[in-house]
Amino acid sequence: MDRKSKIVLFVFSLVVVGIIVAEIVRPKPINWKPSYTANSKIPFGCYVLYNELTTMFDNSEINTVEESVYDILVDRDKSIKSNYLFINEFIDLDKQETNQILDYVNEGNTIFISATGFGGYLSDTLNISINSDYNLKEGSSKLSLTHKKFKSEEFELSRGVYNNHFTSLDSANTTILGHITYLREDFLDEQPSQSHKRVNFIKTKFGNGHFLLNTTPQAFSNYYILGGNQDYVSHTFSYLEDRDILYWDNYKKAGRAIINSPMRFVLNQPALKWAYYLTIIGVLLFVFFKSKREQRIIPVIEPLKNSSVEFAQAVGSLYNQNKDFTDLIHKKLNYFLEHLRSNLHIDTSILNEKTIQVLASKSGKGMEETKSLINYIIVLKNKTTHTEQDSIELNKKITAFKQ
Repeated sequence: MDRKSKIVLFVFSLVVVGIIVAEIVRPKPINWKPSYTANSKIPFGCYVLYNELTTMFDNSEINTVEESVYDILVDRDKSIKSNYLFINEFIDLDKQETNQILDYVNEGNTIFISATGFGGYLSDTLNISINSDYNLKEGSSKLSLTHKKFKSEEFELSRGVYNNHFTSLDSANTTILGHITYLREDFLDEQPSQSHKRVNFIKTKFGNGHFLLNTTPQAFSNYYILGGNQDYVSHTFSYLEDRDILYWDNYKKAGRAIINSPMRFVLNQPALKWAYYLTIIGVLLFVFFKSKREQRIIPVIEPLKNSSVEFAQAVGSLYNQNKDFTDLIHKKLNYFLEHLRSNLHIDTSILNEKTIQVLASKSGKGMEETKSLINYIIVLKNKTTHTEQDSIELNKKITAFKQ
């Protein structure tokens, strides 16, 4: 290896070492993703709650479930009464799991679920439905309980809450235990903020047992328990009767680690991950310097000519000659709305206030700019004839919005 190659290799090695050192000493950013697992210490994990279960349920044996609820309930001792805790962003129960849960509650046991949704089968059986009412910018929400001992207490939530609440209930079998209160801002009509109070915590009788359903799982996370809302958790759990066993579900979690291959395990271990990366870098360096010395000169091949520009110019000239601006505007609108559906996954079948809010949120554009664009599109769709100025103005607005 000549002197020049050694210098290049030395400089490259210094850069790699510098990157590794920078990665090691760089402070990790806060992970705001929902997890709700027992060993997760991130803001929306449940490490604190899980470790306090033995204090809150000192007469119960805590069983951590790392498998499907179906397998647990099929093999359990039915003579022992118990409670089952589910806390996650969304609880998706299939038909078999739902049937096992219903049998479990019917036999006199209690299930506590805190999630923004409970799955279609369970919701249909209990005759409940849930909706969310979130704003483009985060605001504060307050939780309260209906029991006379807790009526004077309110617990504030300020981040990661989508104001999920029950919109319909089975009033014959349901007791309302708590509410969520939040401000609703209508940016489109510029109306003043309105306070809404909705049901977020209920107790539903089923057979000889009960379901305790809560639509605000964020309140049970590390972030809010350590932030001063620990009393809300203890108050809600006070509705659970003392039982011999308390099942903690650690399976249906958004942050559950799933290892399906040896490579996934390697990449999840920092030491093995860096060893793997360094091995790959070493192999690439070897191949690079080895091939540089031995490979033949590669002939220059001219790339294929891109004729798409000429085609676009030809089509544009055709529309310009015919002066059919109405057809041109319709095609531009169809193309832009298809772009929103494909890239931002936005329903454009009906353009209304909700469309504007979702588009502004997903695109990162300002509310006024988004509102101006959508309103202009609505005006053009309602007109029967269009002018060249309409086409130019539409093109300017779409181009500015995509930048």
